[in-house]
Amino acid sequence: MDLRSSWELIVIALAGFSMFRSFCHSEKAPYYTFVHEATSAPHVLYYDYIVVGGGTSGCPLAATLSQGARVLVLERGGSPYGNPKIMNRANFADSLSDTSPNSPSQQFISDDGVYNARARVLGGGSALNAGFYTHASVDYVRKAGWNPEFVDESYAWVENKVAFEPPMLQWQSAVRDGTKVGGSIFDKNGHRHTAADLLEYAEPRNISVYLHATVHKILFTETGKPWSRPRAYGVVFEDSSGLKHWAYLGRSSKNEIIISAGALGSPQLLMLSGIGPANHLQAHGISVVVDQPMVGQGMADNPMNLLFIPSPLPVEVSLIQVVGITRFDSYIETASGLSFTWSHVQTGQPSAMTAEAMYRAIETLNSLVTETLQGGVILEKIIGPVSTGELKLRTTNPHDNPSVKFNYFKEPEDLNRCVQGMRTIIEVVNSRAFSKFRHKDMPVQALIDLMVNLPVNLRPRHFSTAISLEQFCTDTVMTIWHYHGGCQVRKVVDSDYKVLGVDKLRVIDGSTFIDSPGTNPQATVMMIGRYMGRRILYERLTQGRK
Repeated sequence: MDLRSSWELIVIALAGFSMFRSFCHSEKAPYYTFVHEATSAPHVLYYDYIVVGGGTSGCPLAATLSQGARVLVLERGGSPYGNPKIMNRANFADSLSDTSPNSPSQQFISDDGVYNARARVLGGGSALNAGFYTHASVDYVRKAGWNPEFVDESYAWVENKVAFEPPMLQWQSAVRDGTKVGGSIFDKNGHRHTAADLLEYAEPRNISVYLHATVHKILFTETGKPWSRPRAYGVVFEDSSGLKHWAYLGRSSKNEIIISAGALGSPQLLMLSGIGPANHLQAHGISVVVDQPMVGQGMADNPMNLLFIPSPLPVEVSLIQVVGITRFDSYIETASGLSFTWSHVQTGQPSAMTAEAMYRAIETLNSLVTETLQGGVILEKIIGPVSTGELKLRTTNPHDNPSVKFNYFKEPEDLNRCVQGMRTIIEVVNSRAFSKFRHKDMPVQALIDLMVNLPVNLRPRHFSTAISLEQFCTDTVMTIWHYHGGCQVRKVVDSDYKVLGVDKLRVIDGSTFIDSPGTNPQATVMMIGRYMGRRILYERLTQGRK
């Protein structure tokens, strides 16, 4: 069993990948005249704003800025359009489990031993995720210091293009009591709508988007004066053929570079450009522009634990639509329609697991299935979380993943929430509403044993894993891809998302978050792109009148 097979077990469990689903045709690409391969870019370019990362926040940000300025977007991945693995809900698992070199999902394993992935595609994580769409709470908006009216207007702007009301089918209805139902970026036909769709708002004459454009570093002026701050003035990026290009800001004092490369990419790029912990940068031979020890700190990933419930009945394909918000700060979510052939597991390839773990997984699944396994999952995700870790460079190659450790359950408060969440899941599984989706001869302990023996991560199992919910949480933890931090507000950027210690540089994306907003952050990440784009344009206009 290779890494791909282990990853598929996780992804398919959340995917709702089903043999009895209806087929969905991939959506045709919009006719964007301003989107090109980076190989066609000039050697030298000049723009008012350079946005690094055409992801979940970068696309709405760039579209908004283009209404009043010339904008360059540099995206290291390709286009989501025309790719059925991305655009069709039924193929959700395929894109996340794709390990090819140019996959829209770049996989990594955190130093905690947990499988994870980062987006490498126009539209960012919105092109890969399960589609759940929900706002941040009023309290979250207040603590962030955002203008509530502008926040609501920005959400509405996003939703006009990408948000839909999902159907409520049997599996989701069985766990609906006491929950809230969110929107979805999948429409009624199962077509995904990503943040890239928000580029439809862009002014075509004012924007250029280059794909497979990997930014190597940000360029800063060398002042040589202790009282003068470094000023960002350009970037160096590489196209898919390996050719370097230089993009510079125009002469206006209002022009800026904005990093929207995500919770891994943004702190990584700051470090590669000389902003980060001095000792760490010098160890990699990087000249220090600003000694900023908080870059890469505060990395957090909302830990997820789940039970897979094999079903005697065929169940519909449903990704996460219903979320229970508990009194102990944990979310309970569900997805269904899992059905995958035994060939997903029995690959005969080299394994990232130990032989013993592989044997346990195969024996467990053999006891449940001969040809096809079907069912769904109920999961719990910790709000926050309290536990945090750090990100560091492994190499100075921007194509490589950095090293990241999230320190899952380092703080007892998070572990206690997980235990309470798992107890809630057990209550749901034992409920009358859920009874028809369970095999009568399979008690909850058998479901726990199943999860313990599945290769959901690379963490060691303990003797008590199957009998202690505390150990179960620690040993079977997974990601739900909501990691954040690394360039946090008031630590790396100010309240206007300007990078501390330098001029003409901002970071606008999930790396600035202290906590993950809402039950899924994507709506808020898209919203903040629009929100800050409006603010920046307003500042540009009012400065021009002075």
